[in-house]
Amino acid sequence: MAQKVNEKTSAGTEAPGGAHAKLFPPLDTQFYPSQLVWLALTFVALYMLLSRLALPRIGEVLHERQARIRRDLDEAERLKRETEKALKGYEQAIADARGQAGATAREMRDRLAAETEREKTALETALAAKIAGAEARIAATKTKAMQSVSEIAVDTAGAVVAALTGQQPSTDEIKKALAAAGK
Repeated sequence: MAQKVNEKTSAGTEAPGGAHAKLFPPLDTQFYPSQLVWLALTFVALYMLLSRLALPRIGEVLHERQARIRRDLDEAERLKRETEKALKGYEQAIADARGQAGATAREMRDRLAAETEREKTALETALAAKIAGAEARIAATKTKAMQSVSEIAVDTAGAVVAALTGQQPSTDEIKKALAAAGK
């Protein structure tokens, strides 16, 4: 019974036409020369087709792409130079503005210092004039007071002498006596 099962299973796996059936044509050695000829013809035709049509188009696309990349890089380099130039101009403008602001600040400070000095000089002159006027008034008042002191001294001395002696001396005598005592 085991043989019957094997016969049934092996009967379905045999090639049709018996044990020496025909081989698959591409694997049959008698067709190799014709296959090689067709392979060569197909290869040459494909090579010609690619070299004449496809490869030049691909080369043009690559060349155009390379040229476009080169142009873009050149444009980017030009824009970079312009940007650097504009940045340098901007930095120079800022430096100039700072210098000008510093110069303006120095000029304003100098002008205010000069104006302050002028006002200070004017105030000192006015103050010196007021002081000189006050000193003159003080000197005049002192002189007047000194004259009044001599008159008061003459009157007082006259009153003292009159009280002590009972006689009233003359004003000229009192002035002579005071002048002699003051030396």
